Amino acid sequence: MNAENAQPSTGTVSLADEEAVKQVLVGTVFQLWDVVNNLTRLRPSKRERYRVTIFGSARAQPGSFVYEEVKRVAAALADLGCDIITGGGPGLMQAANEGAASVNAPERDRSVGIRVELPFEQEVNPFVEQAFEHKTFFTRLHHFVLTSDAFVVAPGGIGTVLELMMVWQLLQVKHLHQTPLILVGKMWGGLVDWARSHLAGATPALANAEDMDIPRCVATADEAIALIRADHARWLESAKH
Repeated sequence: MNAENAQPSTGTVSLADEEAVKQVLVGTVFQLWDVVNNLTRLRPSKRERYRVTIFGSARAQPGSFVYEEVKRVAAALADLGCDIITGGGPGLMQAANEGAASVNAPERDRSVGIRVELPFEQEVNPFVEQAFEHKTFFTRLHHFVLTSDAFVVAPGGIGTVLELMMVWQLLQVKHLHQTPLILVGKMWGGLVDWARSHLAGATPALANAEDMDIPRCVATADEAIALIRADHARWLESAKH
């Protein structure tokens, strides 16, 4: 069934007519999607602040090397004037929010958490200064995309891979423009190598060779900070015009 065929008629529909009721419900859902899609076309003419989303594992423990490095990245970027956005949960999300919150800026929210309802409930970590709650991963992921100027991907599991691949795909199809996607740590090079071999290297090719250059793989936190600093400088310059 497609959207065109799912449009409800203008007359009244009896609840006893299951097929007609289904048509009304499906048509209404498609109309709601049209409204949502139309609203998401709106963009601010100028962002007041540069926003960096940091994705990463919920399982990393405070005090571990990766936790402390993510905290250091977030603090450095917040000190640069960036807002830090995470999923708002524990692990590396907490590390990033903690780093952002450590830079004293009482006049604004530097540390943001975008949450999703889970059957194993996770509380918003204590370093989030502004929290948003979503019912679905779909709307949550869309929120990340709408509010971010750059993405830093730290080591993580399936959820982190989902977030990374969605941003990669949006950059591939030009739904996102001039948005850095920075993968930090040795685990991500293997994923990009796999994509280069099995997607771009397939016959026929399943992706373009240039698509493999979209994510920037770096080994250290300092390299990630340097890349964001350079893009932030470009963003500041473009904001003058």
